[in-house]
Amino acid sequence: MTTQTNQTNQSQGVQKLHDALNRQIAGWSVLYTKLHNFHWYVKGTHFFTLHEKFEEFYNEVTGHMDVVAERLLAIGGSPVATLKEHLSLSPIQEAGGSKTAEQMVQALVEDFTTMVEVLEEAKEAAEEIGDDSTADLMIGNQETLQKHIWMLNAFLGK
Repeated sequence: MTTQTNQTNQSQGVQKLHDALNRQIAGWSVLYTKLHNFHWYVKGTHFFTLHEKFEEFYNEVTGHMDVVAERLLAIGGSPVATLKEHLSLSPIQEAGGSKTAEQMVQALVEDFTTMVEVLEEAKEAAEEIGDDSTADLMIGNQETLQKHIWMLNAFLGK
């Protein structure tokens, strides 16, 4: 391959990573808002447990979003930073309608599973260009979400 071809491939790989990280930032943003919705509107016998857990999750999600955005800046990218961009890029859908506590938990299992997939895309993009630090960040976030998925499924009796 020529040097120009290598540079083009590297540039395309970098853009692929930037896009994957922005998709993730958008997902975290929408998930943050969805978790607030669940926090405010949860009802029933599990109110105290879930109200507190949803708050714990939205605080955690804020941290993930910030770390990923700062990593994107550190590697020369530009994080999306408007609600319009977040909604258009997010793999996560906004909360809609009233849900039971169990439906909220099931929705989070699905959303966390989606975010694990988005993290995998970013990890693979980072590995393709030799960005081990970003790949490691993605792996750590995947592990955290996988544990949450397991615990939420246990809550649901699955």
